[in-house]
Amino acid sequence: MLTKLFLGFKSEVHNLSAIHSMVTNKYEGCCSVKEILLIIVSGEDKPGVTSAVANVLAEYEVNVLDIGQSVIHNNLSLGVLAQVPAHRESSPVLKDVLFKLHDLDMQVRFEPVSEASYADWVAQQGKPQHIVTLLARYISAEQIARITQVSTEQGLNIDSILRLSGRVELDRVDAKSKACVEFSIRGDGCDIAEYRKSLLELAGQLNVDIAYQEDSVFRRHRRLVVFDMDSTLIDAEVIDELAVEAGVGEAVSGITARAMAGDIDFQTSFKERVALLKGLNADVLEKVEARLELTEGAEYLMSTLKSLGYKTAILSGGFTYFAEGIRQRLGIDYMYANELDIKDGVVSGEVSGQIVDGPRKAELLRQLADKEGICLEQTVAVGDGANDLPMLGIAGLGIAFRAKPLVKANAKQAISNIGLDGVLYLMGIRDRDSSSSAGSR
Repeated sequence: MLTKLFLGFKSEVHNLSAIHSMVTNKYEGCCSVKEILLIIVSGEDKPGVTSAVANVLAEYEVNVLDIGQSVIHNNLSLGVLAQVPAHRESSPVLKDVLFKLHDLDMQVRFEPVSEASYADWVAQQGKPQHIVTLLARYISAEQIARITQVSTEQGLNIDSILRLSGRVELDRVDAKSKACVEFSIRGDGCDIAEYRKSLLELAGQLNVDIAYQEDSVFRRHRRLVVFDMDSTLIDAEVIDELAVEAGVGEAVSGITARAMAGDIDFQTSFKERVALLKGLNADVLEKVEARLELTEGAEYLMSTLKSLGYKTAILSGGFTYFAEGIRQRLGIDYMYANELDIKDGVVSGEVSGQIVDGPRKAELLRQLADKEGICLEQTVAVGDGANDLPMLGIAGLGIAFRAKPLVKANAKQAISNIGLDGVLYLMGIRDRDSSSSAGSR
């Protein structure tokens, strides 16, 4: 009845004295020591709505227990959980709120909240919080329905849903589009391992990426992001490109594929591949570098991380000649890779120096974290091959990007269906947080 009563005021009641009488009669005598009211406001978004409600509540010394506001397509929804003090009556509070919002052409609903219900709500804050992130080219109702259904089946409650991606014009949805929605979920859950498995299966069925993370202070305070280079920052395996120029393309690419899939040891495979490059003219390096293309989203990702003050690094099993070019091109802070041994203007086929393999990448990540004065929980690592698994495993957030099956299955998170800038969404960064996202809101 209360919903109908107050929603109807805007169109059916014009005599404010009549409104006063109705509200007073409805709430007269209902005041208690701990009276709690939920005030829900909706209507076309405009300046002054929240201020109007807050000023009325302040006049009656109301204690705000919770407040939330969102705007979807210029439609505002505002909720205030308010405690009316014992020496105040609720009816004048509701009357004045109603009058203010009537003047602003807004709708309002009031709901009484029992002390038991409030106590139960407070108790929920001790339960674990989780973040589920949906990444896709576009967001569909089916995707939302399936994720929320799986969550409900596990006894998890959705606290909030937030769009992280920017607004996109209808005619701009294409193969390079990106969309992201983040769900904040609370609850112990029936079986978290089974929940994660269900989300992974669902991602495969829907051809989207669904990430699950525990919500913690570290998730919002990452400081260092490190990347593999080949097939991560760039759309190529450089050693395979060099092999093509040397006339041994098929032999080398076959070894590379087995190494990245984890079928053979990286150090062994690296030495075998470099040996096959023996005699390659060093002039070819510049030719190969000129045709290397950055991965979709790499430039936007790096400019955003730089604008937000993150440190970045390349930890590559490739070669320094190419990694240094990518470092300069993207403004990356650190770079570690392998030296391609060249003698008398040709590739010697020998390996010089310490090979940057999986264990070395993990070691370098630890060293960089120490240098930056941060803990490993504040680091992010991104890669695609089996040699990236050690660093993905120790980073606070390890992301397999368009990775081989073994890597995707063992990494904490995976992105396969959108560009590299999807990393930002898993870090909780919205498009509008970036100075380079002009037009995104």
